[in-house]
Amino acid sequence: MGDLAEELAQLVGDLRSVMEDAALRGVREEVAPLQAPAPADWSAIAQGARDAPALSSKRLQDVRAELGDCRRCELGSHRGTLVFGVGDPEADLMVIGEGPGEEEDRRGEPFVGPAGQMLDKMLQHVIGLPRSAVYITNVVKCRPPRNRNPSPRETAACAPFLAAQIAAVAPRVCLVLGSVAFKALFQTDQGITRARGTWRELQGIPVMSTFHPAYLLREPKKKRETFEDLKELRTRYDALGGRR
Repeated sequence: MGDLAEELAQLVGDLRSVMEDAALRGVREEVAPLQAPAPADWSAIAQGARDAPALSSKRLQDVRAELGDCRRCELGSHRGTLVFGVGDPEADLMVIGEGPGEEEDRRGEPFVGPAGQMLDKMLQHVIGLPRSAVYITNVVKCRPPRNRNPSPRETAACAPFLAAQIAAVAPRVCLVLGSVAFKALFQTDQGITRARGTWRELQGIPVMSTFHPAYLLREPKKKRETFEDLKELRTRYDALGGRR
């Protein structure tokens, strides 16, 4: 199927070109480059990840190398550490959050603060998977100042690299955490309260969205709804042949 590293680099380049072309044509910055181009279920790259999963790690390394010491948006000037992603590059479940916080910025790993501890419990005790068995990343790779929400321009700058991460891992199911990540991925104003618990697709991959662990720390009464979402995700994960 050709040089997989070159295919992945081409995907990143194509997505960036779409974003730049949209800007030149005056398309609103809320338009997500994740929507195009859209090879059928990630085409040869996704199929290659399934046929030769040992290459997923190399593909992620290629994406990280392409990202480099990123300064594509203003977040690059404020961050301490670029937080790319962590976990099993061959994971059947991919978790996508909003962006790094203070602890994540310091350690260079997503979901390691109090919200990360909550996520670990959600994964282990509800879905039944250890943190090490999934792949975890965020829609932006740099901490926004004062932990504010990332802007549409900032999420757009990171979108080609998130798309390439998804292509490299080729998970069977994705879990999206919180309104910020949900809105950035699906280009909608709909909040997570209405969106949670329903299935959508992201480039052919089933996606379940639910409340962010940080929100659950503030609103523990929402845990019950979240746990129902995670149980539904586990059912779909098993049906699609996810590894235990």
